[in-house]
Amino acid sequence: MANIQQVAKEAGVSVATVSRVLNGQNSVTAKTRMKVEVAIEKLNYEPSMLGRNLRNSKSRLLLILIPQISNPFYFEIIKGIESTAIQHNHNILLCETDSSSAREDIYFNLVRKKMADGIISMDPAVNIETLTKLAERHAIIQCSEYSLDSGIPYVTIDNEGAAYQAVNHLIQLGHEKIALINSDETYLYARQRKMGYKKALEQHGIEVKEEYIYQNKGIGFDYGQQTMRKILAMEDRPTAIFAVSDLLAIGALKEINAMGLNVPNDIAIIGFDKIDFSNMTHPTLTTIAQPMYQMGTTAANMLIKKIKGEQVESVILDHELVIRGSTSG
Repeated sequence: MANIQQVAKEAGVSVATVSRVLNGQNSVTAKTRMKVEVAIEKLNYEPSMLGRNLRNSKSRLLLILIPQISNPFYFEIIKGIESTAIQHNHNILLCETDSSSAREDIYFNLVRKKMADGIISMDPAVNIETLTKLAERHAIIQCSEYSLDSGIPYVTIDNEGAAYQAVNHLIQLGHEKIALINSDETYLYARQRKMGYKKALEQHGIEVKEEYIYQNKGIGFDYGQQTMRKILAMEDRPTAIFAVSDLLAIGALKEINAMGLNVPNDIAIIGFDKIDFSNMTHPTLTTIAQPMYQMGTTAANMLIKKIKGEQVESVILDHELVIRGSTSG
């Protein structure tokens, strides 16, 4: 493979002149630029992007922090980030933190050492103090989960409003005994969605029963199954379920079906996120749709602006209640 010295020799110019052509500088005459470009094509020379990026103090690499790559919620967001990054000549690196501070530090160090230009954090368990300190000198954007006090720009939806809309839908259908299958309430989204659940009940004069509120350590399918078993064993069983993730809702739905009960006639259920699997269940799942692809494109555009030193404001995107078979037979 040809190197830059061979290109310079072929074109009859200096290595510095070839470098200026490669970097798009205007100090090279059109005639000389043409000679260099002909030599590059003849020798099939491919310049080292790494070397050019190091000289420019830019890695062109964006880090995406997620707790678990296997969670389908992140798929569309990642697609949106990647498509936008590519348009701006950046690459992305998916960083699975597994909610581990030790792993986080490894990825944070990539930014500190200028091996990456910035971070989009989607990890609700991220060490926000460390992230906030890092954001003082480096480009950071929060996506979906965020901390208001950090001062770090974020893109998200109105979680409280979305949860209110979901529970209000169940109330409009005549349900008053509505259970909440929640995630870990140390996370902001879990607290916000619980507030929306309570607000809807209270505004309709329905008592908030603590025995109808279930908190889990995660949002996975298994947690939904386990919680639903407890709910089905209750003497005064709820007639409807609001789950704060589709995975929780799908797990609950499977358990209801396994007990031979009918959804929605015996128990109605609503999820949250509108992952692809939510349209593959029986019956199909009513859910709150987050604009996940748009969240990704927005977060990536915000990060690239931040890298350029531009001012960035937080964004709250619209959500939508998607009514399907699990609440309306």
